[in-house]
Amino acid sequence: MDSNKVKIVILAAGKGKRMQSELPKVLILLANKPLVRHLLESVKKVSVERPIVVVGYRAELVKSELGDSYLYAPQEEQLGTGHALACAQDIARGTEHILVLQGDMPFISATTIKNLIDRHLRSDAIITLTTTRVSDFKDWKSGFKAFGRILREDGKVVGIREYKDANEKEKNITEVNAGCYVFDAEWLWKNLRKIKNENIQKEYYLTDLIKIATEEKARIKSIDIDMREALGANSKEELDILENFVTIGEL
Repeated sequence: MDSNKVKIVILAAGKGKRMQSELPKVLILLANKPLVRHLLESVKKVSVERPIVVVGYRAELVKSELGDSYLYAPQEEQLGTGHALACAQDIARGTEHILVLQGDMPFISATTIKNLIDRHLRSDAIITLTTTRVSDFKDWKSGFKAFGRILREDGKVVGIREYKDANEKEKNITEVNAGCYVFDAEWLWKNLRKIKNENIQKEYYLTDLIKIATEEKARIKSIDIDMREALGANSKEELDILENFVTIGEL
């Protein structure tokens, strides 16, 4: 993959408050390997270029674990995913498209990453994102309850509503945001500064770019991915779910 065409940015700055660990969330072990290492194995199958890793909480530990194979963008304050991506702008200059991956999603496959990029480049979209459809929010799928809900009109994605900001009708939507995106870089950097933190969390949500693109009538595309690939770890309980999938040979 040509880095002048697509640059990969991995968001890895979070602490993971509910993980009961002093480690950065991406360094918490899954199958005796840091969460982010699972993702990076898939990334290496897609591109030999050095991805940008956005680091924040205990950044020195992440850098020490990953070494010199990556470029690092510091996020001094954790003010949300939109702010995290903005921290990578200077390093990511000179590329046409930006692929954004979450460092705590260990099951994303190389095939899914390739499909996401291909879908974006073929469709000439401003934004292409991953979504997943759940049958319900019970048992091992309970972690999806907190995911942003995909808003559609006439089949087209028009927005993402974060769960904490959703009304009851929106909370019942079973198509959720799987957290990976490809953006047209020129459009991204121009519009990222427009994001506001007018939400419950007082954070700058990357997902607000969907609303901006919709208002501009810009093209938004999506791919549907397997539920297991969309799993992340935001709590000790969710990490246990991931461990169960590893145990039964799903990784």
